[in-house]
Amino acid sequence: MNGATPVGSTPVLDKGASPALTGDARRAPLPTAGFGSRLMRRKPVERLVAEGGQGEGGSLRRSLGMWQLTMISIGATLGTGIFVVLGEAVPKAGPAVVISFVIAGLTALFSALSYAELAGTIPVSGSSYSYAYATMGEVVAWVCGWCLILEYGVSVAAVAVGWGQYLNELLQGTLGVTIPTWMANPPGVDGGVFNLPALLVVLLCMAFLLGGAKESARANAIMVGVKIVALLLFCAVAFTGIRAGNYAPFMPLGLGGVSAAGASLFFSYIGFDAASTAGEEAKDPKKDLPKAIMLSLLIVTALYVLVAAVAVGALPWKKFEGSEAALAGIMKDVTGQSFWAVLLAAGAVIAIASVVLTVLYGQTRILFAMSRDGLVPKSFAKVNKKGVPVANTVIVSLFCGVLAAAVPLGQLADATSIGTLFAFALVNIAVIVLRFTRPTMKRSFRVPLSGVRVPFGDTTVPLAPVFPAIGCALCVYMMTSLDVVTWEVFGGWMVIGLVLYFAYGMRSSRLAREARGELVAAVTEVAQEASEAAPKAAAKTAQAPAKAAKPTAKRSAKSRKPSNRK
Repeated sequence: MNGATPVGSTPVLDKGASPALTGDARRAPLPTAGFGSRLMRRKPVERLVAEGGQGEGGSLRRSLGMWQLTMISIGATLGTGIFVVLGEAVPKAGPAVVISFVIAGLTALFSALSYAELAGTIPVSGSSYSYAYATMGEVVAWVCGWCLILEYGVSVAAVAVGWGQYLNELLQGTLGVTIPTWMANPPGVDGGVFNLPALLVVLLCMAFLLGGAKESARANAIMVGVKIVALLLFCAVAFTGIRAGNYAPFMPLGLGGVSAAGASLFFSYIGFDAASTAGEEAKDPKKDLPKAIMLSLLIVTALYVLVAAVAVGALPWKKFEGSEAALAGIMKDVTGQSFWAVLLAAGAVIAIASVVLTVLYGQTRILFAMSRDGLVPKSFAKVNKKGVPVANTVIVSLFCGVLAAAVPLGQLADATSIGTLFAFALVNIAVIVLRFTRPTMKRSFRVPLSGVRVPFGDTTVPLAPVFPAIGCALCVYMMTSLDVVTWEVFGGWMVIGLVLYFAYGMRSSRLAREARGELVAAVTEVAQEASEAAPKAAAKTAQAPAKAAKPTAKRSAKSRKPSNRK
């Protein structure tokens, strides 16, 4: 550290220490933090890094290398859009869904660059929540963390719903058994009452997470391998059924449909965000996290575009309407045999479980960081001997499981997208803020074009990060493409979050407690100095009449002295 306390942050005091008051400060009234300054108090980057890994009763273990981090990113990302949401995105954009994937991928790329820089600079579990805390203040960090809870929690539920659809396809193709509709769908969908398969996969992943980060990463790597093989198999088989006529009209619903589909498909690119939550469990996070984020995003985008192009070429886009297991249906339509569809469904059942596993992991680490900062109850930061936040994992898993069992997939996907887009926009802003406030800070990775001087009138803006600005603008634009219902859900979620912050987080945060402790220490010191000064002042007052009486006594003695004059 350079010794200076960043503006808006709370200085850290050693135990038992109190701020020294000297000179006029002793006589001045004690300052109290205003409402605005309390909202915008920041946590220094150095302190965030120093506290990394520390929880209640233990700490997280650094056991993940670059390969495992990359697998976490791919595991959290690859599969959700292709295996599940493709059936809902194609009716919005038609064959131009390929462009929608490219747009969503480019938007993710700009934000991924920002994540790569901040993950290497601030390698902690809080991800964008912690980045906002260091750059924009506590209330912004809370809003970002609250968005991440929506993003991760809802995406776990959405993917779990898709897993249940593929499980039903697999059981029907292999055993001729179909899960009853009342227990295979959420309320309001085909007579559904409770989506039991979705709940079961969340509980299964919870069991993996309770075994530890390293064990979970190993299981995830196996599932990712199965996932990639299944997608490549689909491309090879479906390629034989491509018809040129299926690509026309290429953009039946215009640019609006392409943009709307892209906003929904952005839900498929949140994996690198999950990887950034592993900052406190990575062996060398400053080097490995940026590499893992960028490599995984490139691999995933290439596979998404390839699979989407083959899918819309093999099946007319109108047939995707209402499709619950699009890729498996295409395999069956192209080959005329159920074997390939069953095989793909089996791969999807295994593969999609990895998304649930890794995103659920990210959710627990976000809450771990927020709990350590005092913004949520401290039970979320308690870890066992294996370095696992047990209570945190169980509570989050049960919440996500019930959500998956009770809410339709379409609403979940769009709600996830808006939470993701908002959090990503804040991350891009955080890069810009940190570049201006801490320009000389050492960074293991820098966003390209970060040293460009942008003309502005007669002056230039130094060190203006161009890519983060583009990434932020794209995120905001894609948010405007989402429907009114999604915005209403998001607005209601934000209102609930702010109420909780003002009722609990604002007073209970670690920085707030430290600020109150400093004020008490200052008041105590002033009172102590006042009590010590009172006897001295009284003694001085008592001595004053005696000193004044001495000259008078001397004059009286002189007047009584006999004169020597004759």
